[in-house]
Amino acid sequence: MRRGGLNPDLRLSLPSHEASISQFLTQSGTFKDGDLLVNKDGLRILSHSEEGGQSLIKVIGNQLSLDDVDTVKVIGKGNSGIVQLVRHKWTGQFFALKVIELNIQDSVRKQIAQELRISLSTTQCPCVVVCYQCFYYNGVISIVLEYMDGGSLADFLNSVKTIPEPYLAAICKQVLRGLIYLHHEKLIIHRDLKPSNILINHRGEVKISDFGVSAIIASSSGQRDTFVGTYNYMSPERIASQTHGYISDIWSFGLVMLECATGQFPYPRCDSFYELLDMIVEQPPPCAPPEQFSEEFCSFISECLQKKPKDRKAARLLLVSGVSDLLNSRIFLCGRGRGRYSSSSHMVHLWSQEHPFLSMYDDLQVDLASYFTISGLPLSQF
Repeated sequence: MRRGGLNPDLRLSLPSHEASISQFLTQSGTFKDGDLLVNKDGLRILSHSEEGGQSLIKVIGNQLSLDDVDTVKVIGKGNSGIVQLVRHKWTGQFFALKVIELNIQDSVRKQIAQELRISLSTTQCPCVVVCYQCFYYNGVISIVLEYMDGGSLADFLNSVKTIPEPYLAAICKQVLRGLIYLHHEKLIIHRDLKPSNILINHRGEVKISDFGVSAIIASSSGQRDTFVGTYNYMSPERIASQTHGYISDIWSFGLVMLECATGQFPYPRCDSFYELLDMIVEQPPPCAPPEQFSEEFCSFISECLQKKPKDRKAARLLLVSGVSDLLNSRIFLCGRGRGRYSSSSHMVHLWSQEHPFLSMYDDLQVDLASYFTISGLPLSQF
């Protein structure tokens, strides 16, 4: 077992002018982006006091240190870096350590900073992967994440090929809860929802991960016009470079669930981006084959894969678990005024909109924990 959480081969490539370094690195070696500061001791957010001074506010408890973890193995690789499985040497707890080489390009650095902000602000939902702490040291950003030992839905699909409807309904509920939290509590568009960004574990939990290209909506219109993410799962309005909002994630979600059901990506293989663009924008949307699936599932996929954004249902309309949950939920009773519902009759109306596919298998008491453990190949078996 190798000690330490950093890959020694990852180093910062310095720009030619020192002035450009000072734009994102302090003299003490702290990575900075606006109010965000990250160094070997963790992440801080700079807060302005009423007197006009500045004070450092700790976002996450400083209980974790990179010196306290041992690297077990690399469990993932991507364009931005690698993901390592690490073990805390005092408690034995496993974590996933996302290691990103800091790129000096302004757009890339902004994207990394955005991921850090979003990851550390989404720790209050059981359907979103927990981010415990972030570090910057020697040209490398390290993000300590909750370890999901079942891997991703993409990994699981490689093993099982297809997921039966009862289990798919249970998975859908958890993903939708995560989307409700992101969209209506945190005002975040994920923008890269795909099987590899939905993680599972042996407890039967399903969680949304990877906020590298997500966007925080600050404007009242709730729309974005930047073009980032994985092309294949983009909604028609996004791949056509039009403004988009939370509902674009619902299209991606529908494609993911249809892929899980059929075992194959809903669109045929394309030789070029423009061919994919034409299929998504100009051709009819994919659908679940009615001869293979229930009427309820076909209807659910159709609700998600509407080409016009206004025709798609929001996550909270696809899944609302009941009036009592609404009464106790910050999502619907938030102090900022968004999503506030004072009429009990309106709550009952929303509750009645839950899609029948999501409840049709409730009597079966589906056990996702057993299903994931028996059918998949957990990464914890090393």
